[in-house]
Amino acid sequence: MTAEAAPRALRLFPGAHRGVGEKPAAFVPEYGQHAPAPFRAAIQAANAAAAAFPAWSALGPGERRMRLLKAADALEARRELFGAAMADEIGATKGWTEFNIALGVEMLREAAATTSDVTGSLLPSDRPGMLAMAIRQPVGVVLGIAPWNVPVVLGVRALAMPLACGNTVVLKASEICPRTHRLLGEVLGEAGLGDGIVSVVTNEVEDASAVVETLIAHPAVRRVNFTGSTRVGRMVAELSARHLKPALLELGGKAPLLVLDDADLDEAVKAACYGAFLNQGQICMSTERVIVDEAVADVFVDKLVRRASRLLAGHPPDSDAPLGPLVGHDAVGRIGGLVRDAVAKGGRIVAGGRVDGTLMDATVIDHVTSAMRIYDEECFGPVLPVIRVHGDEEAIRVANDTEYALSSAVFTRDLQRGLAVAQRVEAGICHINGATVHDEPHMPFGGMKASGYGRFGGRFAIEEFTELRWITASTKPVDYSI
Repeated sequence: MTAEAAPRALRLFPGAHRGVGEKPAAFVPEYGQHAPAPFRAAIQAANAAAAAFPAWSALGPGERRMRLLKAADALEARRELFGAAMADEIGATKGWTEFNIALGVEMLREAAATTSDVTGSLLPSDRPGMLAMAIRQPVGVVLGIAPWNVPVVLGVRALAMPLACGNTVVLKASEICPRTHRLLGEVLGEAGLGDGIVSVVTNEVEDASAVVETLIAHPAVRRVNFTGSTRVGRMVAELSARHLKPALLELGGKAPLLVLDDADLDEAVKAACYGAFLNQGQICMSTERVIVDEAVADVFVDKLVRRASRLLAGHPPDSDAPLGPLVGHDAVGRIGGLVRDAVAKGGRIVAGGRVDGTLMDATVIDHVTSAMRIYDEECFGPVLPVIRVHGDEEAIRVANDTEYALSSAVFTRDLQRGLAVAQRVEAGICHINGATVHDEPHMPFGGMKASGYGRFGGRFAIEEFTELRWITASTKPVDYSI
């Protein structure tokens, strides 16, 4: 979505920015029939979700649980189709496909287990004879906007908990992996969720901005969740705010891995390579900076180089190399620019650096400083900068010297020291003696600062996808003042 494309939606759908009290004429079926095809499909998807909402939300938690479990089984059974689609669309390795399917299945099953956790409470009231309740109810239609890089996991995450809470969902597919996201919709349909419960909307790249604005503006859409870049996330947040619709945003990252002077260096190296190079570094949680104490930096870098040098890139399915291709030539050019800038300013490539088309081997750059673009720009590729510091205070300062704040990690043999550092690192997630890349369906997943706000994950997502209501019932006559 681009800022330049946004006015197109205003011309096509004047009702999307109607004044107070005006009828939302842009979204009645008659208008939708005359809209251009991409926007007509978006409107029809939201209308279908709105029509399906009363029946889905009225189902008991046991029935929703059963259907979500069937969906998990159906996803697991079609792993080969998803693997072929992911390999074709994003160059996914077999391991990355298996990771996506396994975690996607787990997310659906965790959502199924959460259907009965949408609870309320009784509240004490100062008014005699009044029963006061705080209850949570589904909101209506939820718009989920999923990216390409982890297509199954993030597609499932955009819809699983909204469904568990009793909402219906419109999933706006990525333009880069529409086939994978359409397969996800087919799997949910085959599992028997019901017509209109989940609709997948695809579009051409040039229509993305207007389609997103059309969906956010649709009066049936009551919540938005978006996973993607901070640049686009700001636009989604602005659009959602314009229409007074809460948004859950999981955006970019520049995850630091802090290696303190007492760290287990072998474990830190394993975590750094996993976090930096899994899926070619194309993960929001990817380790984008290793911040290592100078006292152990030489030994650490030597071990890191030996491990990273084995991580070569190849094209699946013809190669079983641990790394696959980058998403496109634009990514190669952008990442290459960051590497060249770092080298020109004193950085040293100590591992990798080979580029062949869209293939890039795992690359380590030592002696990175704040003068280099790669110090604070999100790389989203298989390049790991190493920043040398003196002591914990400088390590924490450098870790926080970024607009991003999604994931982080700290390596130390002293758990108390690790907890003290973790509490001062500005990130929604911090793993002590673990990789920055880690997710479990029931954990509170989300960021701070320019990495977004709100939380995915099990019961923590219930607040995002339900409306908290205060309901009272008076059991005796009330004495009013007038």
